[in-house]
Amino acid sequence: MKRILLSLFALVVFGSVHAKTITLTVKTTRRQTVTGFGAACCDGAMRPYGTDKKPAQLLYGPTSKVGLNILRVEISPSFNGDDGASWGSTYNWEGGVPSAQVVKQRGGIVFGTPWSPPGDFKTNGTAQGGNSEDQGWQRGELREDCYEKFFPWLNSYLKYMKSRGVKVDAVSVQNEPDWWVNYSGCLYTPQQQLNLVKNYAHMLDRETYSGVRLISAEPLGFDPRYSNMLLNDKTAREQIDIIAGHIYGHAPLLNGNLKDAAVLAAKYGKEVWMTEHSSTDNIGERLPTWHEQLLFAEELNECMLAGCTGYIYWYMRAHWAFVSTGEAKYGAANKTKNRLLPRAYVMSHFAKNVTGSTRLETSLDMTSGTEAAREYSAYIKDDSLLIVMAIDTTAENSTLRLRLPYNVKGGKHILSTGNETTELCQESEIVLEEPTKTFLVDMPARSLNTYVLVIDKESTAIAAPEMATTKSAKSQFYDLQGRPMPEPRGLCIERRADGTSRKVYLGPRGRAISVK
Repeated sequence: MKRILLSLFALVVFGSVHAKTITLTVKTTRRQTVTGFGAACCDGAMRPYGTDKKPAQLLYGPTSKVGLNILRVEISPSFNGDDGASWGSTYNWEGGVPSAQVVKQRGGIVFGTPWSPPGDFKTNGTAQGGNSEDQGWQRGELREDCYEKFFPWLNSYLKYMKSRGVKVDAVSVQNEPDWWVNYSGCLYTPQQQLNLVKNYAHMLDRETYSGVRLISAEPLGFDPRYSNMLLNDKTAREQIDIIAGHIYGHAPLLNGNLKDAAVLAAKYGKEVWMTEHSSTDNIGERLPTWHEQLLFAEELNECMLAGCTGYIYWYMRAHWAFVSTGEAKYGAANKTKNRLLPRAYVMSHFAKNVTGSTRLETSLDMTSGTEAAREYSAYIKDDSLLIVMAIDTTAENSTLRLRLPYNVKGGKHILSTGNETTELCQESEIVLEEPTKTFLVDMPARSLNTYVLVIDKESTAIAAPEMATTKSAKSQFYDLQGRPMPEPRGLCIERRADGTSRKVYLGPRGRAISVK
């Protein structure tokens, strides 16, 4: 690891030879706590990996190079786990089990999403969406007389996964309820989803499957009408734990859908997960350029600025994703199957450093738009680390003047500047002569930067946000890896109804003591 010694004199000289100095002020105002990052257990034609555990082994866990901790698995339209029906032997609940086992063994979160309930429950009599001539152009919807069967069906999925050693952490209502497809799919209007959740979600067996959470339907472009209708109804709101959606055609800050949904979710203490998006999946027979990788990093950053607590990419394995497919036509780096691609290292900047942290406001937070020349965000973790993310897509080297809310005594700079292994996740130690709140760091052209800074607690007092000292009925509790704690005790993270978080110690009577 390189060492960078930053004295006040050296900083002045260092800054003078750079064409541009940018000041970033990190504030004390706390926003959402980030549960984590992940991807879906499928590739090709949405096929689960079956016995091929290599993608999950490469990507998940604190000892991996990437550090993902959330896995999305399809709940296929089956009535039991090994029923392939017409979908093929791997298109069943068993298909995702081996990868899910890896993720759970490594302390991760597993959630299931149905693309369609069983065809017997639907208006068109099939799991297919109905949007084709051979499917009769018949819209596939959940029959009203089968609403009462939906959550018991999810319970059967939870039972099967538990029997295979996988404790599922959450289940979703539906993948893309607003997108009429000719593959597995089911349509819901916002009102239909409300009726289903309000009147029948109490049938989700949270007693047998302790800690399981319910995720809202995941609309294609994060249409806030779906989540807002749930959250504005008290009965439905009490059943929903996580608001979710995708960002196809709707950048996190540009069109406002995700950001708008997150505002109401934060009001009621709900998490917000972006549960599917694929970046540059239409580039043809080549690998993403470095500029396209930086735009992916900006997408991650913009989701955080919009209020996301979780970000889940689409396929784990694809030439536009994290793990190579073994197809040489996409480039030399993809020739050998099951190796990490550059995008995995880009994701690791966030997954390995931002997971479990709480976002802090900065003076340069984007509030609208997308794909800016430079983007920033900042986080605090365990009141001991400050993390600053900086993305520069320009051809100009810059100097970043950090103005921090607390004294720091050093840290490290993680730098990625290109698609080659030697250009990804280079670490340099930042050594300060004395604790300080203000100093300069290098921000090279076309770079992704993570500055991990150690707070000097001896010279800095971190004021706890004003909050109740006892457990609130609306608070949710998580362990330090971001996993839900249905019966919280000991050291944990409390996420309150206003969206802010703190680290607490819960005593035997549930009294919350703030931990600095």
